[in-house]
Amino acid sequence: MVSETIKIPANGVELAYETFGDPSDVPILLIMGLGTQMVAWDEDFCRLLAGRGHFVIRFDNRDVGLSTHFHELRDGRPAGVLAGIVQPPYRLTDMAADAAALITGLGLPGCHIVGISMGGFIAQILTILRPELVRSLTSISSTTGSRRVGLARPDVLAAMVSRRPARHRDGAVAHSLHLYRKIGSTRYPLETERIRLLSGLSYDRCYDPAGASRQFAAILASPDRTPALHRVAVPTLVMHGTADPLVGWSGGRATAAAVPGARLVTFAGMGHDLPGPLWGRFVDEISSNVRAGEDRWAGTTASSATHPD
Repeated sequence: MVSETIKIPANGVELAYETFGDPSDVPILLIMGLGTQMVAWDEDFCRLLAGRGHFVIRFDNRDVGLSTHFHELRDGRPAGVLAGIVQPPYRLTDMAADAAALITGLGLPGCHIVGISMGGFIAQILTILRPELVRSLTSISSTTGSRRVGLARPDVLAAMVSRRPARHRDGAVAHSLHLYRKIGSTRYPLETERIRLLSGLSYDRCYDPAGASRQFAAILASPDRTPALHRVAVPTLVMHGTADPLVGWSGGRATAAAVPGARLVTFAGMGHDLPGPLWGRFVDEISSNVRAGEDRWAGTTASSATHPD
């Protein structure tokens, strides 16, 4: 059963979050992607994870949904950030610090981190900067930050950047359907009704295209994480679709190659989405990585108790 939406102070902002499952179970933090609210982690998917003995936490990143929005900063000016002539309103390191503060604010000694797309970037940075909080890392449909891998198909990127704010709810829903027709899986049918419900719910919660622009600026300002990923020591799972037109699956290969011992799992015909028919596989793979992380966490904790500093 999903909890009520709660807001918690974290790193100078307020983050809205919800939970599934028993708080005494193994915690998993889900981090969503660019301009996308936590409700995109479908409730049924979260319940599947919780049913495996996990305490599942989903939350709105800053500038989306019910978390703090930086309206006073206006547009993120991503073109200027890419050209190097302006600074982003904030950086992905700030968003990773938000997630870290959420974990500590909930009184958790550590979490298993699952991030998709931009959420994968944030998950990677959190693991790099706050390794003591991360028990395992799962990076989905993501990349290393290198400009040589994980490149978007030009027509898909154009559809993303040329987007104009919708004037009403129906327009926002129509845009989401158009976008998912471009980035969705080729092997699995478009789940039109679920996209309609999700985009309508997101519009009702808070429609803020400028917030997505500020997040995009943070992505463009982020450096290549490859060297830092070499230092990641937790069990790492990389999942990617071979038909992803937004973050090409070379990004997943590069991520798995950068992290020592990382396990790469690819899905034929999967795009930049989470197709319902694959949820069981996703949960199996994530749960397996969580078990490896719990084994490592238990061993590290025991070692620390035996050999305190």
